[in-house]
Amino acid sequence: MSKVFINGEFFPEEEARISVFDHGFLYGDGIFETLRSYSGRIFRIMDHLDRLFESARRIRLTMSWDRPALRAVLKECLNANECGDAVLRLSISRGVGPAGLDPDLCKGPTMTVLTRPFSGYPEKMVEKGIPIAWVHIRKNLPEALDPGIKSTNFLNNILAKIEAKKSGADEGILLNHDGFLAEGSVSNIFFVKDRILFTPALSAGILDGISRKVVLEIAATKGIPVEEGLFPSEKLDTADEIFLTNTTYEVMPVSRINQKKLGVGPITRQIRYAFQTLTGGSETSERA
Repeated sequence: MSKVFINGEFFPEEEARISVFDHGFLYGDGIFETLRSYSGRIFRIMDHLDRLFESARRIRLTMSWDRPALRAVLKECLNANECGDAVLRLSISRGVGPAGLDPDLCKGPTMTVLTRPFSGYPEKMVEKGIPIAWVHIRKNLPEALDPGIKSTNFLNNILAKIEAKKSGADEGILLNHDGFLAEGSVSNIFFVKDRILFTPALSAGILDGISRKVVLEIAATKGIPVEEGLFPSEKLDTADEIFLTNTTYEVMPVSRINQKKLGVGPITRQIRYAFQTLTGGSETSERA
């Protein structure tokens, strides 16, 4: 049974509670990061914390903790749950206050950390890849919800996930408001054509994923040509290889897009291997 961290205290998961007046619950007014630890090392912890603080700045949420304090909390969560390999979900909401949208109604933020053991997806699943599908749901307009904010308001993504599941896919792929390839409901997307690696640019209205950043660094190191840009859906439909990235996927091959079957190609394998090498205790995995 896991222990949940809430504002400085640990609770057994069956006793973990937040107020029904918390604006994270009432309005989805909050931010979060999903992090992964390998043998007690949290991968790219400072990148995650930098993005968290940038999200806070963009929604004008005053943080009650600095980066060293949050690092200490995350380490404490690993120790309390006796986890070396784990996924940690750090969430910070606007906090408790009367009903109403005014942020000043809240006295201070609420912080929670969920910790669960995780050593990766089954090797058979990774070797085969997962099916994906186009969905009709479009990405939120950047002018409506800044994609640079990793927000707890996830309804856009949830609707995409529901549609993907109905079509028998594990992940739904969204276009942006202009009809260009954006991202998955929980992932960034890469595809390969003629041994060139393509991925949507941030200007497509996507989240600046940490795993996405790592893959781009790997590609530069390995001399793999990369093009970031605005791509119509046809580019993905005619790709030689496709893979997805996020904290738990790392580099997840795609076995099928709609009815088109794909194999796990050489560039996907090369990048996945390099990614796993980085998470195995190199300097990019930092002690919490």
